[in-house]
Amino acid sequence: MSIGLIGKKQGMTRFFTEKGEGIAVTVVSIEPNTITQIKTNDNEGYSSIQVTTGKKNDKHLNKPLLGHYKKSSITPGEGLWEFRTSEEEVQELRVGNSITLNQLENKDYVDVSGISKGKGFAGTVKRWNFSMQDATHGNSLSHRAPGSIGQCQTPGRVWKGKKMSGHMGQQRKTTQNLKVVSMDIEKNILLIKGSIPGSTGSTVVVRPSLKK
Repeated sequence: MSIGLIGKKQGMTRFFTEKGEGIAVTVVSIEPNTITQIKTNDNEGYSSIQVTTGKKNDKHLNKPLLGHYKKSSITPGEGLWEFRTSEEEVQELRVGNSITLNQLENKDYVDVSGISKGKGFAGTVKRWNFSMQDATHGNSLSHRAPGSIGQCQTPGRVWKGKKMSGHMGQQRKTTQNLKVVSMDIEKNILLIKGSIPGSTGSTVVVRPSLKK
């Protein structure tokens, strides 16, 4: 199934195998995901499910969003996420059902999406891995400068998308083919080998791997 789970990144730790090997893993806690809406080809033109997780105070929601939760008789959550599905999968699901960690029980590899850490305003050396200019031989004030960005008289402008200084990070990123090292269904904890996008405490989307 293409349905994933919404979880929270809790940080990184080490996991020791039976052979005594230490593996760096990321701890992801996954609370039950409640289905708030089921979209079908007849009504919306495509098949998907909308889920929420956690709890949020009513006073922190605007009226349209609060009405959306009340229409489904669902306790307001921290946000709304959507997973595209097939028509056959939609027919088996109902509004109010919970999707738990059992969804990934037989999955060895997952794809994790999240918002990467924000780095603020960064230069081209840090942001795009540009090489620095000479540190000596008469060079001054241009050690980390990007160099020429012009295009001569034709076309006489800088092309859109040029790699330059600017805001770095805080973008939606997906890391694919991450191995599931351990899964504790009772405690709703998932251990994933390696690092995943986002800072500690941020929300991540865990899906079954597409390429594995």
